[in-house]
Amino acid sequence: MDLGVEGKVALVTAASKGLGRASAQALVEEGAKVAINSRDPENLRATAAELGGDVLALPGDVTDPDTPRRLVEATVERFGGLHILVANAGGPPKGRAIDVDDATLQAAIDANLLTSVRLVRAALPHLRAAGWGRICLIASSSVKQPIPDLATSNTARAGLWGWAKTAAQELVDEGITLNLACPGLHRTQRILDTGFSGRLGDPKDFGRVVAFLCSEPAGFISGAALQVDGAGTLGLL
Repeated sequence: MDLGVEGKVALVTAASKGLGRASAQALVEEGAKVAINSRDPENLRATAAELGGDVLALPGDVTDPDTPRRLVEATVERFGGLHILVANAGGPPKGRAIDVDDATLQAAIDANLLTSVRLVRAALPHLRAAGWGRICLIASSSVKQPIPDLATSNTARAGLWGWAKTAAQELVDEGITLNLACPGLHRTQRILDTGFSGRLGDPKDFGRVVAFLCSEPAGFISGAALQVDGAGTLGLL
């Protein structure tokens, strides 16, 4: 299937490893020009070299309130526009809901809710100027089914889903889609380091799902939270 993104410009954050990297790789393989971001400049440069294609490395902490705007501006300066945004950020540490303090909860909200909102706000003028836009926010299967001992992540990501569902309705008539990709456990280094030995998804397959949500054929998919979790979510909705 031709995803129709050859020559399109994409920005993918938290993309030096894991699911962000896999998403960037899938877009590069489809012919997109891709800007990637992470906090570690050395790892980011190595990833850009490995991905090949037309890839721009933009180091920076995406949770810093000024960084989303800077990343978008640098992408547009290099490639002349922006069509696709894949917003990703690392997850917060484990914690029980009744034990979490204000500072820890606020940090999770900043990283896993506000960061994506800031990225969308910064990207929108350029998507509107292009008359075509795809936004994919990498979240978690916890938006449908909270994960025990991940209270801060559950809270922030559910809030993001509520915001995204509303924003998608506001943007769809402009030719801009907004969806969530909601992974379960995948074979990333973070999961392998925990010693988990059950069934795991392939990050490359997840990346291809993200690329499809950012594609031309996916133009009528918006306001969706797509579970990519190997039937791990048990609810019907």
